[in-house]
Amino acid sequence: MYEQQINFGGVSSEAEVDDLIRNAELRAEIEPYVDESVSRIFWRSFPIRFENEFLASMLEWEVAPVEPIYRWFEPELRIPAPESLTDEKLSLILFDLINKLYEKKIVLDFSDHLSDRDLYSLIYRGILPSREKNLRHQNSYIHWDCSYGDVDIWLKYYASDDDREQWSDCYGEPLPPKQIPHYHRNLPQHPF
Repeated sequence: MYEQQINFGGVSSEAEVDDLIRNAELRAEIEPYVDESVSRIFWRSFPIRFENEFLASMLEWEVAPVEPIYRWFEPELRIPAPESLTDEKLSLILFDLINKLYEKKIVLDFSDHLSDRDLYSLIYRGILPSREKNLRHQNSYIHWDCSYGDVDIWLKYYASDDDREQWSDCYGEPLPPKQIPHYHRNLPQHPF
């Protein structure tokens, strides 16, 4: 069978034609959400496939529902109140819960200073009811800062010696004594 290769203004394959068609579709769909920050991107410096992936991720962000994290699960992830559980039962539920959050691409950072009960309570009261964009096809992870950005906790338990020195030089304040976190956990991790 004879196949003729057609060149559409530098486009040399059927796949490239499909990419261009998809690009036009994505640009039309994202148009209502575009502002000046997007128009500053010099698109032609990117391969069309990369641009399509980027536009698809932007579109997903724009149309994704904002809902409590517990609703990201089927069925909804409802857990017992911390005060209703013994320490043993709470610890068993906690590690299953951490793995379920990781399956939804939620990573718990800076949690080793918290007891199991404190971490469970943070998940129960802070993470699960938190309203976030539910990006079902996301490639990135949500990194939940379990210190809630408390600089003293970070400096005390998690900052490297270099980080501590730089912070001290920058702010000229005394550093809290460095401590090893009390509750070392081997939680699932993912780089930023």
